[in-house]
Amino acid sequence: MRGRHPVCPCATLIAVIIRVSEARVRPERFEAFREMIVSAVREFPARHPGLVDHEVLLAPPDSLLYVSRWRSEEDLAGYAGEHWRDQPVVLPGEEEYLVGPLQVRHFVRAPLT
Repeated sequence: MRGRHPVCPCATLIAVIIRVSEARVRPERFEAFREMIVSAVREFPARHPGLVDHEVLLAPPDSLLYVSRWRSEEDLAGYAGEHWRDQPVVLPGEEEYLVGPLQVRHFVRAPLT
């Protein structure tokens, strides 16, 4: 979704949905889980054209965030399915690394001006 910036009409805004998936990881499995996630998401930009960018954030010994930024709800639904708002994407075998279910939240940017 594009629109004009309210303060600077020459600037164009692109709507971005920020999706944050938080994994609470078994400390003894943290490094293996990190490797699995980084390997799994490496090819996501090529497979999901609406993915603007993404990153893996680490808080050892037991927390990992996967942060992805999406161009639109339609693009995000193409990745995460129709229940993208409340259901995380779970990779096969992921549960063996975790102490509980993944948590997922969504954000949009608030204009600073």
